[in-house]
Amino acid sequence: MRIVVGADHRGYQMKDVIAAHLRAAGHSVTDAGANSSDPVDYPDLAVAVGRPVQAGEAERGILVCGSGVGAVIAANKLPGIRAGLCHDTYSAHQGVEHDDMNFLCLGSRVIGEDLALEIINAFIGAKFSGEERYRRRLAKVAALEQAAAERVQG
Repeated sequence: MRIVVGADHRGYQMKDVIAAHLRAAGHSVTDAGANSSDPVDYPDLAVAVGRPVQAGEAERGILVCGSGVGAVIAANKLPGIRAGLCHDTYSAHQGVEHDDMNFLCLGSRVIGEDLALEIINAFIGAKFSGEERYRRRLAKVAALEQAAAERVQG
């Protein structure tokens, strides 16, 4: 699977562990930064991770910040990105299976590396079920995105 990973200055160390884990499992991983403790704004990283997912250059994106909250807020502003903040394995796989989640956000100050890797495995291993009720709900989400875009274009 093609996966883009990114983090702000609070999550870059966990991001590096995640990227190494994914590469060892045979995935193609693109690192969108950051790579130091120098402060960086999480919305910029949400864009850096989200754009390749939007463009179909990657199937999934993973973004780590201190709490994961800012990351998920910013990522969900990008059309076509369905980001979830997950600190447990159930939410990580269920978000994909039911909601076609394509972007995972994690908080490096909330969970440790071992749990993060378990969550990553659940997220990457899950597949969208494609059941009619879930497709119907996703169509409604797409309609919300479209309506918002039309309001902005005015």
